[in-house]
Amino acid sequence: MLHIVNGESTAGTLRQSAVQGEMFSFRDALICGPTPAGVAGAEWRRTRARHLSEDYDDAREECEKRLLEQEQWLSSFSVHDVVVLWFEHDLFCQVNLLYLLDWFAQAPLGKTHLSLINIGVFPGKGDFRGLGELSAAELASLFPARQAVTRRELDLGVSAWRAYCSADPTAIEALLQADTTPQPFLKTALRAHLRRFPSLKNGLGCIENRSLELIDQGLRCFIDLFPRFGSTEPVYGLGDAQFWTTLKRLANASTPLVSVKGSQTTGPLDSDAIGKIGFELTDSGRAVLKGEADFVELNGIDRWLGGVHLSGHGNLWRWDSQAEKLALA
Repeated sequence: MLHIVNGESTAGTLRQSAVQGEMFSFRDALICGPTPAGVAGAEWRRTRARHLSEDYDDAREECEKRLLEQEQWLSSFSVHDVVVLWFEHDLFCQVNLLYLLDWFAQAPLGKTHLSLINIGVFPGKGDFRGLGELSAAELASLFPARQAVTRRELDLGVSAWRAYCSADPTAIEALLQADTTPQPFLKTALRAHLRRFPSLKNGLGCIENRSLELIDQGLRCFIDLFPRFGSTEPVYGLGDAQFWTTLKRLANASTPLVSVKGSQTTGPLDSDAIGKIGFELTDSGRAVLKGEADFVELNGIDRWLGGVHLSGHGNLWRWDSQAEKLALA
């Protein structure tokens, strides 16, 4: 039996449980960086490794090696009678799940049974965030309730993954009009993804706008800001590394929106110095937050959201919060 888990922490806890089998932690964060359509194999690994190296300051060759090992793990699934996918409701998890559903939909399963644990709540945890907060016994309690992955779930996974990777983000809007009941968390997660696009109001997505709001409200230390963001916007499921990358982007822009104290803004999050990292809004940050200035007009943009490459200053896909849909502006 092979268990594919979204996160090494969860995989480690699962190894301590009564659940039998091999545990493998998915080794990418597909919520961030390019996922262009029509790219596969070595080119896909190079594309993802380039992003992971830049965002997490790892050697590109090492990133590519880990991704190749992941593909080899997946390709060896047929030696197992059962493959169990362990995922949760937030966007971080759901995007990785879509990748895997698409991958298994293309593979001849033969005698291997594919099953899924995909949860958004857990008994006794009113503010459930994810599998990583569960004990070994609590994780084990989920195993008997796993569900067989149906053809409908696989087909929806293929459609949703292709929409996420499309260069035209309206493919996601079209998908959201379809029946997504086989995956109960998909619509909420993908709607949250669309809110990441630059807003018509000020050129920032939901994650950046919420971050600036919290800093403006006085949450200036990273150790206070990150957990508050997580409780305010749990749908994204960001880890501290992804949140730090977001704040660095705002700090390193040609017209910065935040200033950072206690840390360099050129490398990964320094766990030893995390308690010293603080933020202040710049004058431009306050203006953008109020809608008096536009981040993209000030700085341009060069960013991937799934399969969409946002670049330049004008004619970009933006989020219209009033109409709750994308617009070219």
